[in-house]
Amino acid sequence: MIRVVFICLGNICRSPMAEAILRKKVEEAGLSHLIHIDSAGTGSWHAGSKPHAGTKKILERENIPDRGMTAREITPEDLEADYVAAMDASNLGFIHRMAGHEKEINAFRLLDLLSEKKEPDVPDPYMTGDFNETYILIDEGTDALLSYIREQENI
Repeated sequence: MIRVVFICLGNICRSPMAEAILRKKVEEAGLSHLIHIDSAGTGSWHAGSKPHAGTKKILERENIPDRGMTAREITPEDLEADYVAAMDASNLGFIHRMAGHEKEINAFRLLDLLSEKKEPDVPDPYMTGDFNETYILIDEGTDALLSYIREQENI
């Protein structure tokens, strides 16, 4: 099973949005039996919470189920995923510090996969209030990620 984990700050806005969007794309591609998708946050403030109302509203608008996701904090096991996609440079730095210098991980910013990046980081809508911009960037990023996974895994 190919494991993908999305990481953001609190796991209530960006990473659960990315998890839900990629899950739908994977299902539509008939690859659910091959790819497991999850998300987590670098902090524990929102652990146990449902996705933010703004995230839920965007997902509902796009007919993307959130399947009862609950926020949680990143664990060392998450770093063992085949693809660890961070939403911004701060999240990526946290991931690398958590992994330490000894451990090799496949971690990157989601938008680094785009050939023509509008910006390197997915802005946090918890701060900006712009869930639509976040959705557009994550939608583009997850398209690129799924293509990359299919190429790398030959599926």
